Amino acid sequence: MEEGKVVSRSLQQSAAAYAVIHEKFGDALSAFDGNETMPFFEVLDASLWVDIALYMRDHPKLKFNYMACLTGLDYPLEEKLGIVCNFESIGIFPHKLAVKVKCAREGGSIPSVACVWHTANWQEREAYDMYGMLFTGHPDMRRILCPDDWEGFPLRKDYKVQETYHGIKVPY
Repeated sequence: MEEGKVVSRSLQQSAAAYAVIHEKFGDALSAFDGNETMPFFEVLDASLWVDIALYMRDHPKLKFNYMACLTGLDYPLEEKLGIVCNFESIGIFPHKLAVKVKCAREGGSIPSVACVWHTANWQEREAYDMYGMLFTGHPDMRRILCPDDWEGFPLRKDYKVQETYHGIKVPY
């Protein structure tokens, strides 16, 4: 955060939560982005994502017990896919954070946190179905919205809609 800038109490609390995480994981994290709407940081070493997630959930000063959402993202210019997850500490602390994790666009994967927050189970499956990124260690990694034999990943920026599916014209 900029020195001398007036920030809300909520943002200060989120920055303090980030500081606890950064103290433990240091260079594996990006700098804190003090966005008032949803402050965030990026996990730069995706292999540590489950360790960071467990730390965020279990640390007595953090207690991020609620994953509000997990959304897939496509970064074609970087040749990456990613997720952004929104976390809160419901009923314990007033802080909130978003966390971004990226992987290679082709053949990339992100460790699953379905074992940390059960809401991640279906949300990771949706990100897989729409973007094509795999979540290693996921208990049921398969499509959730599209049929199993659907071609491509509909929310990628370069997705081309199939003209037909099993002989039926696909509307667009």
